[in-house]
Amino acid sequence: MIRKLIAALTSRVAPADGAPAAEAYDLRGFRVVVENSRPDIATSAVLARMDEALELIERHQPWRLRHLRRDLREFRIVRYPCRGAYYPGERICITELTFLARTDITAAPVASSIVHEGMHARVDRMGVRPESRDRAREERICRRAELDFGLALPPELGAPVVERAVASLALEDEGVAPEIDWAEALRRQEAVDRGELGS
Repeated sequence: MIRKLIAALTSRVAPADGAPAAEAYDLRGFRVVVENSRPDIATSAVLARMDEALELIERHQPWRLRHLRRDLREFRIVRYPCRGAYYPGERICITELTFLARTDITAAPVASSIVHEGMHARVDRMGVRPESRDRAREERICRRAELDFGLALPPELGAPVVERAVASLALEDEGVAPEIDWAEALRRQEAVDRGELGS
C-alpha cells in the first residue's frame, strides 16, 4: 500500500481533475516540488519553513546537507499521512504539507524529520537491499541521527528533537518500527481535510 501511495504522489506530472498542480522550486540547491491541496495553507509559508529547516541543517551539521544533496533527487511537499517518507525508487524525500505549515513548532522538528528521511536515503544509497533490511534497526539509525542533530542545535531549539528521539529509541522493535495501516491513515487524513476530525 505504501509503495502505491508514494508512486501515486511521485508519478503525477499533470494534475488530475481537482488535484493541485505541482509547482517546482529551487531551495538551497534542492529541487522542491509542491502539491498544495489545501487552500488554507500558503505555498510561500511552507517553502519558507522548508528553507528554514534546510538552513538549520546547513548551519549546525553541514555534512548532513552534503549527504542529502548526493542522496536525494528532490523533495516533495504534499498532503501525506505522516511527517515524512523516503521513496527509494525515485530518491524522493516527502515532507508533509500541514507539518510544514504548523506555527506551534519551530523549524527544528521539520529539520529533524528531513535528517531522519535522509538517513533512509543514505542506507538506500549504500546498497542495502529492501528485502534484507531490518526495519527496527534502520529506524533506530534514523532516530540516532535525529538525536545527534538535536544535540547539535542550541538547547532551546534542540530540546523537542532530543526528547522525541530519546523516547523513540527506548521503544521495543514493534514500537520503533510499527506496522501502519496506510489505508486507515489515508482515510483519517481525508476526514481531517473534510473537517470531520480534528487535525
